[in-house]
Amino acid sequence: MNSQPHPDTEEIIVNCAVITVSDTRNPDTDKSGQIIQKSLTELNHQIVAYDIVKDEPIAIKVKIIDLAANPRLDVLIFNGGTGIAPRDTTYDAISSLLEKTLPGFGELFRYLSYQDIGSRAIASRATAGVYRNKLIFSLPGSSNAVKLAMSELILPEITHLVQQLKS
Repeated sequence: MNSQPHPDTEEIIVNCAVITVSDTRNPDTDKSGQIIQKSLTELNHQIVAYDIVKDEPIAIKVKIIDLAANPRLDVLIFNGGTGIAPRDTTYDAISSLLEKTLPGFGELFRYLSYQDIGSRAIASRATAGVYRNKLIFSLPGSSNAVKLAMSELILPEITHLVQQLKS
């Protein structure tokens, strides 16, 4: 679809942090984190930080607070821990910090996911918003979900959203 009501007038390089929330992944097995980084760098955006944190609410919050203090960063993209299993705490940790939410991100992500995986999309708690003038996206950990969110939602809008935060 990709029709923009007001096209961006300039392309900017967005400085990003990619954080995988997992109790089991490491940099070699973090396929979703690798996909996010590759898709960003293919559009000349910069990866300023990359890390894997345990699916523990305090660890996730500390990571967000630390990253938000970095003046170079514009966007934090988390993946993993967005389901409803007892260990899935990413949504809860992130949503408790957000100062503004972008409900349309989660709504559109679930709509697009529904087209791929059917009614199982209801279990996704993908979300986005703003914390301390940083744009935060929280995606499921599945590689297919990450590809979908990056190609259909994040990459088409990342520059525009960052420009909005800076204006």
